Amino acid sequence: MSTEHGALLGPADIRELAAALGVRPTKQRGQNFVIDANTVRRIVRTAEVGPDDVVVEVGPGLGSLTLALLETAAHVTAVEIDDVLAGALPATIEARLPQKAGSFALVHSDAMLVRELPGPAPTALVANLPYNVAVPVLLHMLDTFPTIERTLVMVQAEVADRLAAAPGSKVYGVPSVKANWYADVKRAGSIGRNVFWPAPNVDSGLVSLVRRAEPVKTSASKREVFAVVDAAFAQRRKTLRAALSGWAGSAAAAEAALVAAGVSPQARGEALTVEEFARIAEHKEAGA
Repeated sequence: MSTEHGALLGPADIRELAAALGVRPTKQRGQNFVIDANTVRRIVRTAEVGPDDVVVEVGPGLGSLTLALLETAAHVTAVEIDDVLAGALPATIEARLPQKAGSFALVHSDAMLVRELPGPAPTALVANLPYNVAVPVLLHMLDTFPTIERTLVMVQAEVADRLAAAPGSKVYGVPSVKANWYADVKRAGSIGRNVFWPAPNVDSGLVSLVRRAEPVKTSASKREVFAVVDAAFAQRRKTLRAALSGWAGSAAAAEAALVAAGVSPQARGEALTVEEFARIAEHKEAGA
């Protein structure tokens, strides 16, 4: 096993571990293992993980990023759905960072079903998220664990662009607005394909989410606001008067809610901030 990067895993280590476990990365689970120690160190640095942080990681795989996080953080809890990978990870930590084994916890579960975590409350979420479930997992974790102040996720570049898009952008949509409900979101870098095994056929991007100091000021619930967002983008080419007619009960009721919220009925969803969607939600007529 290589020692150039100390406890961290290099390409040979990853392939060796995978072969020993009979693991072949699957497209179905969106698995691409990071094989570059410099990349995981960069992710930890960009995430600004410090010695007081309690980090939750989703989809740790063979443990590349987990080890880098453990080198710096006070505690790491990894959530892994795969039976073989979940079974092997504690032994990898024990073998490569024995002094930190007591600061590591494993939750063998689908991240979408996780409602609580062992140990101290998480302060940060850092993960190489499987491409196919990145957005729902990210939103679920932010919603379920309000103590997560900072998040850094590696996702497909296109998803990174969508999450970090501003109103008016062509790629601004449901993920952009919903992520913005919880956090200030920005692109935090790009990751090439050659740091993964197997190399994906798309580039990856880092997205930083810093939880809002103050939640969006609204009397509407998150569920009510998200219902407006979903309706607005379900038919994104239509004006909001038309797109929200089903949500409001009629086009006239949609127009009334929009006017009351100070939003043009002729506007489209991609022009609106999360605060504007919240105002529209507040003006839905009772009984509609």
